[in-house]
Amino acid sequence: MLTWDLPSLSCSFRKLLIAVCLIVISFTASLVMAQQLPPVDATTLDGKVMCGYQAWFRCPDDGTNSAWQHWSRRPTITPQSMTFQMWPDLSEFTPSEMYAVPGIKYPNGRPAYLYSSVHQKTIQRHFQWMQQYGIDGVFVQRFLVNLRQPSFDTILEHVRTSAKDTGRTFAVCYDLSGYPTERIVGRLTDDWKQLCDERKVTRDERYLDHDGLPVVFIWGLYPDRFSADIAHQLIDFFHQEGPYRATVVGGVPPDWRSESNASWASAFGKLDVISPWNVGNIERRGGKKIANTHVWQQDFAAAQQAGAKYLPVIYPGFDWTNLKGPRAERDTIDRRGGAFFWEQFVAAKKLGSGMAYVAMFDEVDEATAIFKVTNDPPPEANFATYEGLPSDWYLRLTGEGTKMIRGETPLADRIPIQP
Repeated sequence: MLTWDLPSLSCSFRKLLIAVCLIVISFTASLVMAQQLPPVDATTLDGKVMCGYQAWFRCPDDGTNSAWQHWSRRPTITPQSMTFQMWPDLSEFTPSEMYAVPGIKYPNGRPAYLYSSVHQKTIQRHFQWMQQYGIDGVFVQRFLVNLRQPSFDTILEHVRTSAKDTGRTFAVCYDLSGYPTERIVGRLTDDWKQLCDERKVTRDERYLDHDGLPVVFIWGLYPDRFSADIAHQLIDFFHQEGPYRATVVGGVPPDWRSESNASWASAFGKLDVISPWNVGNIERRGGKKIANTHVWQQDFAAAQQAGAKYLPVIYPGFDWTNLKGPRAERDTIDRRGGAFFWEQFVAAKKLGSGMAYVAMFDEVDEATAIFKVTNDPPPEANFATYEGLPSDWYLRLTGEGTKMIRGETPLADRIPIQP
């Protein structure tokens, strides 16, 4: 058996060994604490901080026949074809979850890997992180344009299992982007009926309810995309008595209050929860980009007047130059070490809405991800990083922000933890 004689070891090695031991002890303690935490209350949106969960990343050989979906703009992947902005940290992943990227290596010369959202172990791992860091759960995306892909049904089942195993909560978010307008109502309502009748998703004990009804998020209720009649049909479907009734969260434009079309304004007024999309909505202050939160108070008041809850959108930063090209560099929003993110948590707490939506858990395409991202991505392409901060930094910040919004910790104008 190998034993250590600490006095005989060099000072530097002793320090390294002690540091490693402390890290292991800290990580083990955090896991034990996570296991002891009670399950998230899935009966209300009040007091919740929910994350958007894209789960749209695919790899060859993951069983979906999707090639490098959302990693590359082509079926193959090269430095020039990569569309994502942050390289996920896969240091905790098992070999079965990692898919080698041909010809790409990490700075240390080892082969580089990516992951597939369809893998059960990967979704389980993401939910374990949520549990470990005190994140309530996710709105799992169902893109109407992709509903023909069986993999999104598989992902939903993995989410259900993982939410149960970790005591997290989840709800469905329908994204209307890019779908033929004349088919939106039929496609979405048919899918919801199938989820309710055949797969019993809304009866799942981990499915998020509010006011005694399952929650459904409809993202993309934008007047410049389709007529108000479509919005009314969707909202009315979920509000009619019967087995498909739900509490409707509406993802609306940031300028929803100034909508001049009376029918669209009426549709917004029917929503149970109003959530204006705020990603990219900024103001400049002292040479820095600041999230535009000064409109939240008026939004909140207008939502209350309509009898609705208000769900502010919080995001950590933004960058999509790999996806859109060099000209999109002007759209980049610096994370400022987490300060950009935390300022929004503070604004949400002061607002008093008692809830928030973090965009997003896993969105590395637009660099809004909060999950673990590596600071040492392959050098073959230009990737954003956490600038030397720990890969779990934004998971930690989200957990701290959640506690602050719930009133479990006092209001802190500055980040209350250290990297």
